[in-house]
Amino acid sequence: MTKNTTKENNKLSLIGSISLGTGVMIGAGIFVLMGQIAELVGDLFPIAFIAGAIVVGFSSYSYVKFSNAFPSSGGVVKFFNKAYGPGTTTGVFSLLMYVSMVVSESLVAGTFGAYTLRLFPESFASYASILAILLLVTAYILNILGNKVIGATATFTAIIKVAGIALLAIAGLIISGIADITGDYIPENSETMPQGLGFVAALALSILAYKGFTTITNQGGDIKNPHKNIGRSIVYSILICTVIYVALALAVAGGLSIPEIIKAKDYALAAAAKPVFGEWGLWITIAIAIVATFSGVLASMFSASRLLGMLSNMKQVPSLKKLGNFKNPALIFTASLAILLTVLFDLTRIASIGAIFYLIMDIAIHWGLFRYLKKEVKFQPIIPLIAIVIDIAVLVAFLYLKYLNDPLVLIVAAIGIILILVAERFFMKSHTDNEGNMEMGMKNLSNKKQ
Repeated sequence: MTKNTTKENNKLSLIGSISLGTGVMIGAGIFVLMGQIAELVGDLFPIAFIAGAIVVGFSSYSYVKFSNAFPSSGGVVKFFNKAYGPGTTTGVFSLLMYVSMVVSESLVAGTFGAYTLRLFPESFASYASILAILLLVTAYILNILGNKVIGATATFTAIIKVAGIALLAIAGLIISGIADITGDYIPENSETMPQGLGFVAALALSILAYKGFTTITNQGGDIKNPHKNIGRSIVYSILICTVIYVALALAVAGGLSIPEIIKAKDYALAAAAKPVFGEWGLWITIAIAIVATFSGVLASMFSASRLLGMLSNMKQVPSLKKLGNFKNPALIFTASLAILLTVLFDLTRIASIGAIFYLIMDIAIHWGLFRYLKKEVKFQPIIPLIAIVIDIAVLVAFLYLKYLNDPLVLIVAAIGIILILVAERFFMKSHTDNEGNMEMGMKNLSNKKQ
């Protein structure tokens, strides 16, 4: 058997890729997003997950086309480079992707704290952020130990959390039945919003539950027949997640009233499990949440730090080696940023900031495909345009909602975007010659100034 044949046999099959993709997508975010979405749309939150899947379906088209044309372990960063060329534009949107990944990491860590504390008396509720920080520190240590530790835990925990969440959803539906959906709930502090706009705004959060599909694009060098199978993996993973999410949402709606879900929004699944399954169901749900959040933070920190390291090697951000003789400075920076976010913001605000950054980055992906790659990629132009319109509608509605009830989120998001833009522009100028050519770190890309 030749070396090339052995290497090909070691690559992921389509089923293996779907399993990995589903494991990434069905992350810990669903444990906390359920309650946050219910707070905005009431008993319509199961429908919000269906609508979110439709939005993500349009969004995934661009990623599928990019992946089929340019399969790469660089994933989204490679797509930006292909569309916009190396420079400020690619750097800014790649950093928005990076920050949204770190925000998700912080959200998952906070979810770990919220669910773990269900095992203790109510008097310990204020310790959630401390548990979250301890998890982030533990994930940093395990990441430092190397890829083998991450690889060994990833598959095992993915099976537990996907199977566990699916069983909870099915069993919950069987026991509690499907709840009535009336749609007469009015979100607190947003009564002045036009009818239906609150539902559109809530889609920003339901989209977060699916955003893990973007990491499937990183499988370029690890999957058989990547030009076809990465795209297929994305589509099938989204379909599987949609079925599980909607079933889970219906099970939660059948077990708790909307006021009860909102009261327990940071640990809604655990709260819903107790009246449906009893004490043992509560413990099992918490156990699944702990496994899901632990593995989610571990994998998210690994992916985000690798993305930052890649941007450093491409000279899209300053060299991280200048930070000192630390082992894996990208990992240190990623863990530190996640800890800072966990200390400063609650889970609702963390999710909101992540949704804003992700939607802006997503719009840039669609525009890059539509505007710059018509000659290199075969696609139907109307689909990325529809995705852009939907993303903008969801983003505007969500920004308006936050303006009404939590303007601090808008201020923090705006400051973050401005800092990224200004810092990236100054850094690009630092290695641009008098003729406007940039000295970049990727030889296969043209020095196109942005």
